[in-house]
Amino acid sequence: MTYKETLDWMFSQLPMYQQKGIVALNAKLDNIIEFSTLLGNPEKKFKSIHVAGTNGKGSSSHMLASILQEAGYKVGLYTSPHLKDFRERIKINGQMVNETFVVDFIAEHKAFLEYKKLSFFEMTVGMAFTYFVEEKVDIAIIEVGLGGRLDSTNIITPEVSLITNIGLDHTHILGDTLEKIALEKAGIIKPGVPVVISERQPETEMIFTLIAHQLQSKIVFADTLEVHNYKTDLLGDYQKQNSRGVVAAIQQLEAFEVSEKAIEAGLQKVVQNTGLMGRWQILQENPMVVCDTAHNKEGLHYVLKQIAKQKYDELHMVLGFVNDKDVTSVLKLFPKEAKYYFVKPNISRGMEVGQLSELAKSQGIEGESFNSVEAGFKAALAKANTNDFVYVGGSTFVVAEIV
Repeated sequence: MTYKETLDWMFSQLPMYQQKGIVALNAKLDNIIEFSTLLGNPEKKFKSIHVAGTNGKGSSSHMLASILQEAGYKVGLYTSPHLKDFRERIKINGQMVNETFVVDFIAEHKAFLEYKKLSFFEMTVGMAFTYFVEEKVDIAIIEVGLGGRLDSTNIITPEVSLITNIGLDHTHILGDTLEKIALEKAGIIKPGVPVVISERQPETEMIFTLIAHQLQSKIVFADTLEVHNYKTDLLGDYQKQNSRGVVAAIQQLEAFEVSEKAIEAGLQKVVQNTGLMGRWQILQENPMVVCDTAHNKEGLHYVLKQIAKQKYDELHMVLGFVNDKDVTSVLKLFPKEAKYYFVKPNISRGMEVGQLSELAKSQGIEGESFNSVEAGFKAALAKANTNDFVYVGGSTFVVAEIV
């Protein structure tokens, strides 16, 4: 198969949570453990940092990778989802896995993958771990896909675990309270392995503390530490919380030497070193156009605070969501005086614009509806004046169509 044919097979034949939703999930680790055994247990052959959380885990993973690259290490990075190219998920020192490896890996294991009906995510985890071993990385940053306890990445024993902000997302899978979700995220804490919590929250602090104590794991709440106020090239005030957790995690690494200079340079060159996209990403100026992948109440709260700090004549919002989000509670956060352009991301889970428009009206928000992200985005740009501000977001998949 060609690279395109390989991706088409991966995306269409086997379920993928980002496209299908909960029906794509396999809520146990049996398959990935069996696949890993077939692959020779690659997860045991490289050092790692495990990153979980509701918001900030992607940014934090890229920050960690950038810092360790600046410290001179060969760094693997596994994240999800991707925006433009599947290979964004698997990188070493900012370079995406090559197409040949993807094609050859699937071809070699296709019979097993079909017979065992592995999920898209399970096969991708096996691919990433194998690639990191073959390329002899010094350390890999592994981002949890969903939850933690039963996530396919949770077969690793990392040097340190990092848990970022906890919010109400994927409640139909992880639970409908912060406490229940924290229990799932805490599933990545391993016996004797230090865990860093980026943001201390009253509802979750005791859960993390109790589990860490049971596992005899050192626990560090990053927001209680005296940490230098590092600058980062990732825009948005919310990155300050992420960077504190990242620096605290770096400080827990015993087998790696990371200088202050490497931390400073790494945080200031995240985009350059890792290729991260979609986090308060400025697409153009005059009018200012910004996109952000925040897609739940907690994440959008920080983004909307950031928007409120901007100077503009008029605010234009290009918004689209997926069906399994609590869109009504999210829409309550949005300013009613903006101009809205409702769009449908091009995936099966994408919320129809008619439904989105009705939900918005129930919250006192009026807007125009467009059947594609491109059409809504073009309409916003056509109506925006030089001193206006255009925001594009609501879903990772909306952002993916315009970056």
